[in-house]
Amino acid sequence: MIPQKNSATMNWFDASIIDEKASTVGPSAIDIAYQRLGNPDAPAVLLIMGIAAQSIHWPDAFCHALLDGGLQVIRFDNRDSGLSTHLTDAPPPNLPAVLAGDLSSVSYTLSDMAADAVGLLDYLDIEKAHVVGASMGGQIAQTVAIEHPDRVRSLTSMMSSTGNKQVGQPSPEVLRGVFSGPPAVTRDEVIQQMVRAARIVGSPGYPSDENEMAVRAGRAYDRCYDPVGTARQAVATVASGDRTERLRHLEVPTLVIHGLADRMCDVSGGRATADAIPGAELVLIEGMGHDLPPGLRPQLAARIAEFVWRAERANGC
Repeated sequence: MIPQKNSATMNWFDASIIDEKASTVGPSAIDIAYQRLGNPDAPAVLLIMGIAAQSIHWPDAFCHALLDGGLQVIRFDNRDSGLSTHLTDAPPPNLPAVLAGDLSSVSYTLSDMAADAVGLLDYLDIEKAHVVGASMGGQIAQTVAIEHPDRVRSLTSMMSSTGNKQVGQPSPEVLRGVFSGPPAVTRDEVIQQMVRAARIVGSPGYPSDENEMAVRAGRAYDRCYDPVGTARQAVATVASGDRTERLRHLEVPTLVIHGLADRMCDVSGGRATADAIPGAELVLIEGMGHDLPPGLRPQLAARIAEFVWRAERANGC
């Protein structure tokens, strides 16, 4: 049985947070759904999520912990996710072909997604932000720092990698567990599939609340379920290649966070990211997998807030 929203879910999700829509954002002139939280005069933290994830996959409790740290928070749906523009007229994505070097089915790259993020900052009249990305969002955040360095006060890359195929790869067992089985069709099947995947990639040292996971999966389904859009994001990630050499030229304060129990993106990806970026601070967390479980949210938010304020002071703010 899939749990439904009730008064108890308000412990997990803040009903006062509403979606807003930014129109004709960035060079691609797409629509971006976002939520802006906190004091608009506080340092801005731009949160970027990963493949198959939406803005709501940044837990409200994590966002509120950042607010409690004196920051403002902007989270948004990447293109092809949630309530943002979905490129339904694009060519069908062909991941095996892209992995083999045929990029004809690639509709966009991480550079385009980074430009979307910068376009949202333009729309919100934010000159510079502290950019925080998780998983694919970490790769987008790295790309923002590489290609738009004047818009970035600091970079935090979480559970992510450099694009080098020799590091940060998922374990075969995880791939089989996440992608095996018949395709989900109904809402309940999709929710069950999402919960199963979250359980597989989650943090063994910090158990998640499966009711919370199921309610969030239901919210994500109701906002927009688009597996083809997810595949377009996947081929964009592969087609964007290895950023290692460009990361070596970054001159932005950088924090790299990775779980030692991450089986979706091996910890070698986090280590390679920190090794590539001059002066990067690497934080490895025992028992953390590829998620933001309740028991880690306060610690992660506090670590990021402290780093952001150090970067603010270093910038003379």
